Amino acid sequence: MNKAVNNGVWSGSWVAERLGVRLEGDDTLTDLLGLALRRNPKRAHLLVSHVLGKHVPQSPSVVYGHGFALGRRVGELLGAEAAQAVVLGYAETATGLGHSVADGIGRAPYLHSTRRPVPGVVPAGGFEESHSHATSHLLLPEDPALLVGDGPLVLVDDEFSTGNTVLNTIRDLHERYPRRRYVVVALVDMRSPADAGRLEAFAREIDARVDLVAAASGTVRLPEGVLAKGQSLVASYDLDPSGAGEPVASAATAARTRPAPAGEPPHDSTARPSRVDRVDLRWPRGLPDGGRHGFTPQHRVRLEGALPAMAARLAEALPDGARRVHVLGFEELMYAPLRLAGELERTTDAEVRFSTTTRSPVLAVDDPGYAIRSRIVFPAHDDPADGPGERYAYNVAGANFDAVVAVVDSAADTPALHAPGGLLDRLAAHTPHVVLAVVPSYVPEPLYVPERSAMLPDPLRGPAFSSYAPEEVGWLLQDLSDVTLEAPTEEREEAIQSGGAHYAESLPVEFQPSEQYQELFHAALETSASRLAQAVGAVTELVIAERSPRPVLVSLARAGTPVGVLMRRWAQYRHGLELPHYAVSIVRGRGIDANALRWLAQHHDPADVVFVDGWTGKGAITRELAAAVEEFEAAGGASGFDPEIAVLADPGSCVRTYGTREDFLIPSACLNSTVSGLISRTVLRADLVGPDDFHGAKFYRELAGADVSGAFLDAVSARFPEVADAVDAAVKELLAADRAPTWEGWAAVERISEAYGIHDVNLVKPGVGETTRVLLRRVPWKILARAGAGADLDHVRLLAGQRGVPVEEVGDLPYTCVGLIHPQYTRGATGADGKAVTL
Repeated sequence: MNKAVNNGVWSGSWVAERLGVRLEGDDTLTDLLGLALRRNPKRAHLLVSHVLGKHVPQSPSVVYGHGFALGRRVGELLGAEAAQAVVLGYAETATGLGHSVADGIGRAPYLHSTRRPVPGVVPAGGFEESHSHATSHLLLPEDPALLVGDGPLVLVDDEFSTGNTVLNTIRDLHERYPRRRYVVVALVDMRSPADAGRLEAFAREIDARVDLVAAASGTVRLPEGVLAKGQSLVASYDLDPSGAGEPVASAATAARTRPAPAGEPPHDSTARPSRVDRVDLRWPRGLPDGGRHGFTPQHRVRLEGALPAMAARLAEALPDGARRVHVLGFEELMYAPLRLAGELERTTDAEVRFSTTTRSPVLAVDDPGYAIRSRIVFPAHDDPADGPGERYAYNVAGANFDAVVAVVDSAADTPALHAPGGLLDRLAAHTPHVVLAVVPSYVPEPLYVPERSAMLPDPLRGPAFSSYAPEEVGWLLQDLSDVTLEAPTEEREEAIQSGGAHYAESLPVEFQPSEQYQELFHAALETSASRLAQAVGAVTELVIAERSPRPVLVSLARAGTPVGVLMRRWAQYRHGLELPHYAVSIVRGRGIDANALRWLAQHHDPADVVFVDGWTGKGAITRELAAAVEEFEAAGGASGFDPEIAVLADPGSCVRTYGTREDFLIPSACLNSTVSGLISRTVLRADLVGPDDFHGAKFYRELAGADVSGAFLDAVSARFPEVADAVDAAVKELLAADRAPTWEGWAAVERISEAYGIHDVNLVKPGVGETTRVLLRRVPWKILARAGAGADLDHVRLLAGQRGVPVEEVGDLPYTCVGLIHPQYTRGATGADGKAVTL
């Protein structure tokens, strides 16, 4: 370990002697930390880490190693829960540390707070850091679901001093997305006993477990009046910076220098020629430059693969014979420069050191017992939201580096960076060779911000809306629970028939299953759970393999929503992925909710969106979605949405992405809201849904006693381990097969329509799921059942018997069953435009 000492002098002794500040605690504490004085009215002292890579140049392997080791400890603490962990680092100081901790945990996605607003990216939260020079933190994840899961949230800061920042963070996030466990990680835990007790009390208050992992612990002992005394000391050095305070380069160089800001070693323009070269890293396209918008395990794999070539390009740009090289990161951009520095250190013979620029104003004193020996002052060059101001690079001047590699993001590659007195100019005064490497500033793309985007609310989530856990699905709907929309079936159909109304303008009375019917549901679930689990696994693997390595699941409410939740669970079980999942409304004859598409385009890449449904019948919704997406794009909406639906079962041969093409009982089709999170069918009515609103739906809280939504999901996902091998075999077969849609289902429906004298395909509902809907919501004429269909149709036979509907066995039926609506019962029967059919 590189100790915070110089020739046997602790780098905190200068402050300790003058202010009476003492560090008490672990033996390693003074090895990790030195002391300096802040230019800050809220706190006098600054704990200066020698292993963080912020204020003090350090070996990149030491910096990365400390964070990685903390991550390993967190992984050991969490055990199996580590697979569901999300890591959150604090800007600006701990962005690289948090990223290194995420690497140490393993497959944990990473996000860091930021003080840089990004146009078009909606904050998912924020908090205040009370003692900092710059207090407001924003959370800007590209995928808002990153903060939603129930797995542990790991919060990483360089030091844990009072606990206020962590408490503010947890309080903000816990109110939105409560979870059961948090882990706080820091290089040093410097809380007082009172502060430690406050965190424990807070954990009890929110009924969550909060663990702490730190490399060292102790306490800062501050004498009375230390703040005023420290401010006075800083002021005295500001008045006389040429004395024993902020250093000049030397008496010899002082005579031949250009002016420099107070406290900075003067520029030496004659001692040695300097040059600034730009090197193209060839940063991988689309790879985030850090965790500002989230950094996934897949991103990490891409970075690891690209690092050797990028470091080689840096090495080629260094001067021949360079023995001491400094890699200087830029404020929040710590991780990418750190990893580049580490690769340089590993592959070259040079002594490589790493640190970053900072917004933090600190007094510099050229004394071996003081942690900040020199500072370079330069104007901000990234057009910061809080306006212009000074920025700093500490302990770089006077360190005799043969070359400095400045790594900035493209948002900071501005004229101010290159101007006289700018960072590059200041660096050139202290090293003969400056290399500039620019990393593209990652902004979630495509960045589609419609004029009305500000009016679109966040998704509804359980338990406020639906009985699903909040991370399982976000509903892009508006809550109409307080509106009376239901009517008895015959009365509702009469209203539709008499006025040509649309079926989505009202709701049927929710079906209340009998005890016998509920027993059939549970028996069917027990029988089909493994079959369902295999289909879920197969369709999810196809999506990940062919559509997107990190898809955004968008289920068609409501039949598709349980399937979307199960696909999300499979991705988490098999790949450790926390996929975002939303539910949207699609209405036959009216298309998909365009406002929901706008919201999705604003928050995700449309190319990653995969629409999900339960099953196909004749393919009407498949065609509806394709037409709706085409219309959305033609009207100026974001392009890139793939309208092909991924389904659990595709008996109609309407799609390429499916788990099976068998027509079998999917138990979620047996019930209505009580197996779909207690959410109604979606509603689209002009007096309730305006042009800037999401479609509506109701949350039937009063049916909670009959809710089996969770039981259905748990029964299927419990079978994932036993079907894993079968899924692998099925996916291999599917990937090699010709899965082009044949639309056999549509052709079969046309034949049946003509054979039974109906002459309208919209009155023929093929498949087990659609037949069940006919019996629950329509006025059916008869049921066609494939001969020998067996237990898959037990619930259909029961419902048909209760409603007096005949069941006719057919030998060559292409589906397990088909539900027919007779033309004489056109009330409520709907055509292609969603309106009543009058024959």
